[in-house]
Amino acid sequence: MSPEERHSWTRLDGVDLLRGLAILCVLMNHVNTRLRVNDIPYTEGFSEPLLHALTGNGQFGVQIFFAISGFLITSITLKRWGALQNVNVRDFYLLRLARIGPLLLALLAILSVLHFAGLQDFVVSARKGGLGRALLAALTFHVNVLEAHRGYLPANWDVLWSLSVEEMFYLFFPLAAWLLGRVKLFIPFLCVFIVLGPFARAVFSRGNDIWQDYSYVGGMDAIALGCLTALLVAHARFSPPALRALAWAGLALVVGTLGFSGFPFLFPLGATGLEETILAIGTCLVTIAAAGTRWQCPAFLRPLRLLGRRSYEVYLTHMFVVFAFLHLFLAMNKPMWCVPLYFLLAIVVATFLGDLVARFYTDPVNGSLRQRWGEGKLGSAIKVEETPSSAAEVPVAK
Repeated sequence: MSPEERHSWTRLDGVDLLRGLAILCVLMNHVNTRLRVNDIPYTEGFSEPLLHALTGNGQFGVQIFFAISGFLITSITLKRWGALQNVNVRDFYLLRLARIGPLLLALLAILSVLHFAGLQDFVVSARKGGLGRALLAALTFHVNVLEAHRGYLPANWDVLWSLSVEEMFYLFFPLAAWLLGRVKLFIPFLCVFIVLGPFARAVFSRGNDIWQDYSYVGGMDAIALGCLTALLVAHARFSPPALRALAWAGLALVVGTLGFSGFPFLFPLGATGLEETILAIGTCLVTIAAAGTRWQCPAFLRPLRLLGRRSYEVYLTHMFVVFAFLHLFLAMNKPMWCVPLYFLLAIVVATFLGDLVARFYTDPVNGSLRQRWGEGKLGSAIKVEETPSSAAEVPVAK
């Protein structure tokens, strides 16, 4: 296979839209949480299940991210090195660092300054371990563990729990691919995570609500399903009717899980830890259809596609926007008519902030690091991003 074939890519609108839906769920949830923490009675008269469908699916949004992340990372690995067992472990880690490192380090620097400035929304209290403990957790990917033991960190720090789960998986991914791929054990390795995921959420958490949502194994089943999806897409071809069936089945699972998660009849399913697994399966089915059809989104969905394409930047920076508009809302004496405007402005401004950060910081620095570490020798067309730090680009053999 020629270098050009190894490094040819196409973007998947369907995957970008899934990521847009995921980050939209996160944004809606975090705006809602800020309003409730400040005792804003904006939900009076609303149906509780409907309200949950609109504003309570932040955790599910992250599960969608995880599933897409596994798909993209595995697809990129297969295309770059031809087979999982051929992965260059050093290069894999350098590519991950080039993508996630610049924005993560910049965020931690800003949060440290705001902590020392004494701004209430950003101070890590001594009871939570203080700034040094939070920085250590963020840099060694165990924010989720810290929060499970000490309670929630300030919101801008709290979002890093999902990065902890994702990057811990990718710490071992190339090693497992290199070792187990040689003896055909990589798929069983992934299946172990898929089986354990629901148990981690429903049983292993032992009543710890934070660990129930934030545990490593509880998030890795979705990543593992995404990895299996990439392997399937790489080795199987589906007919157009089959792809349509997969798309509709996947959409039914995604929309059904998100839309009905607040209804009592689904509570027993949630108690088993299977809701997130079902959502991840639905995400993977839609992803297979998106990869097989190269579906192009209509014009009216392009804002959501933009939100998805910048999901990593939006995810790590959106709480600055949420807090800014919250304090403006509070300064205006909490007018109820502004609540819908608060939701809308937070989403729109967070999207544009993420786009600006990507255009003028993360993309240039990412590209510069790749060139410095030898990426230019492999082919300048490569652009590897994961989820939420993940571009909907997959390799396409010519």
